[in-house]
Amino acid sequence: MKLESFVQGQWRAGRDRIEIRSAVTGNVVAEATSGGLDLRQALAYGRDTGGAHLRRLSFHQRAELLKKLASYLGERKEQLYKLSFATGATRGDALIDVDGGIGTLLVYAGKGRRELPNATFLLDGAVEPLSKGGNFAGRHIVTPLRGVALHINAFNFPCWGLLEKLAPALLAGVPVISKPATVTAYVAHALARMIAESQILPEGALQFLVGSTDDLFEHLTCQDVVSFTGSAATSQALQRHPVIAREAVRFIAERDSLNAAILAPDAAPGTPEFDLFVKEVAKEMTVKAGQKCTAIRRALLPAAHLDAAIAALRTRLASVTIGNPELDNVRMGPLVGLDQRRDVLAHVATLRQEAELVAGDPDNFEIEGADARRDAFLPPLLLHCADPARATAVHEVEAFGPVCTLMPYGDLAEAITLTNRGGGSLVASVYTHDADTAAELVFGVGAFHGRLVLIDRDCGKEQTGHGSPMPQLLHGGPGRAGGGEELGGLRSLAHYMQRTALQGSPAMLSAITGSWSKGAPLVLERHPFRYHFEDLAIGQSFSSKERVVTLEDIEHFAHFTGDTFYAHMDEEATAGHPFFPGRVAHGYLLLSFAAGLFVDPDPGPVLANYGLDSLRFLKPVVPGEAIKVRLTAKEKSPRNAQYGEVRWDVEITTGAGDTAATYELLTMNAMRAD
Repeated sequence: MKLESFVQGQWRAGRDRIEIRSAVTGNVVAEATSGGLDLRQALAYGRDTGGAHLRRLSFHQRAELLKKLASYLGERKEQLYKLSFATGATRGDALIDVDGGIGTLLVYAGKGRRELPNATFLLDGAVEPLSKGGNFAGRHIVTPLRGVALHINAFNFPCWGLLEKLAPALLAGVPVISKPATVTAYVAHALARMIAESQILPEGALQFLVGSTDDLFEHLTCQDVVSFTGSAATSQALQRHPVIAREAVRFIAERDSLNAAILAPDAAPGTPEFDLFVKEVAKEMTVKAGQKCTAIRRALLPAAHLDAAIAALRTRLASVTIGNPELDNVRMGPLVGLDQRRDVLAHVATLRQEAELVAGDPDNFEIEGADARRDAFLPPLLLHCADPARATAVHEVEAFGPVCTLMPYGDLAEAITLTNRGGGSLVASVYTHDADTAAELVFGVGAFHGRLVLIDRDCGKEQTGHGSPMPQLLHGGPGRAGGGEELGGLRSLAHYMQRTALQGSPAMLSAITGSWSKGAPLVLERHPFRYHFEDLAIGQSFSSKERVVTLEDIEHFAHFTGDTFYAHMDEEATAGHPFFPGRVAHGYLLLSFAAGLFVDPDPGPVLANYGLDSLRFLKPVVPGEAIKVRLTAKEKSPRNAQYGEVRWDVEITTGAGDTAATYELLTMNAMRAD
């Protein structure tokens, strides 16, 4: 396989050649070409062509692209499975990489459609009044950056790494240049070719760079973003690049992490939590041959449970079949290459200065269908550090392979101290069925971790695992883990967008943002429920006549609904009440009366009322007091060719002009039939 870069809409070979060898056989499987490309022009192409195309699309349209792309890749993923064998991945490992990446596209597609407006920008927070007279206000908008997202990915997940970064960037409206780690670049290259051949994404939305970044960093600007996954050393070198500092380029890092699993004192041998701990530690040592940034590197447990844990882990690890990942019975393949194997063994040697090897022998183990002397295989290696409080290497050195160190602790305070000595991690898992213990651990180690997984018998069968980042939740961590945040649902879009404060008159802010706010002009023509979606103007409003709320109304509503709360029924019970001057109307009675005051009952463009947001009851209404309601079209968001969503600002006021309640009503309004 000859690996070329996809830049400026074309596949182009670099000037240099790099051989890539199979982790299983050692044979050359691909030749990467690197260097000699005009990366200044690649960045310009992404910004000017890809960015322009993406920014013209709404969040819903971008989400639809992600959905289509996921479907397209799902139909072709078998090719990616087969290529993954040469990286040392079993089929199960490849499922995590390939299907996990495709699944992430689908999650972001769904969230984009359900949780984002059908617009090209976001509103952030409410309007902030800035003057007494109400003629000057402010609010925040969020818009896509005008640059390129440079994604530098690690070798262990060539598909998931590309797609989990790609999804939020494209949904935010920012084009991507994706650079895979060279040693597994042939899998990422096949994925990138599929994406290019699909022609689903707009021109320039994705470029793919094989090999060296050359002078790419020299041409970055404040509008670009760098997202890096890999070693701490490389991350620190890139972050120190003078252009990153000078231009204040956003830099997201996800790097080395000494993740921990914590077995609580109540999780004694024989409990479901103990068994789950043993199962998870063994799984994290063997999945992807331990080559996961989220793998368990340190397993902390009460000293009283140590011997039982060692025995259980020895038994479980001994049952793992190591060998050629293409064989059905093999559960763990080799490391990604001989260099990685040498690196892991060197780190294990350092760890063994403070810990003893209690399971696995790197010089004597069996493999299926491959040559242990030639290839990059290692067995699972379990270490025991008897005095972790005095040790240092076990809290600082990561052997990025099938390696884990058991560490006994005396009490929860010591467990917290030892866990936090990792200096910041992506994830820690806690195994306990005691809520007080779980809370003490969560608040003791939370500040040092991006994610905590609480595993017990109640969720044991459904939990997604210590080492599985979920698209909906944050993936990242402080300190040693890089200080970055990826995924986390729509939170990750913030990396690729700029928040800007706008100040101006309510009329100007409403016109620019497409969101009416109090103080902006009202359009008082016919009832706004008579307008089709396209014809309804922001600010179209209706003010109702008054209705007096009587004592009979309150009592009828109370008995009809069963809501006989004392404030509505007992005058004496409200004496001295801090909120109610006496018997008051039900809040929901006011909502019902408001609907009756503003509703237009005849068939028309309003198809359905499907909810309300931001309800606040601000002033109680007493018997004999009048109310009226103002209904104003606040925001519009098209959904499909048949209808769109309308958000209405609703204010219920008393006869004296005081605001009794406010809320936002949501309706679906029909498009014109023509």
